[in-house]
Amino acid sequence: MNPSPKPPASFVVPTHWTGEQALAVLEALQVLREAVWAVHGQQAQQAWRDQLVPDHCPPDFDPDLPF
Repeated sequence: MNPSPKPPASFVVPTHWTGEQALAVLEALQVLREAVWAVHGQQAQQAWRDQLVPDHCPPDFDPDLPF
């Protein structure tokens, strides 16, 4: 099982950007996202699924036990 994902690194977004600069960054990130997805999309999906699988087996289920 893969280790738990690390929280994202802290990143300070510059407050002096203009709206146009912020939009340019968002557009660049979208292009990067699409490029990474085109190359690694299937592996990324599998890695995500692997993270969702519990590390342990579910407890035994006994339908005769009350809640």
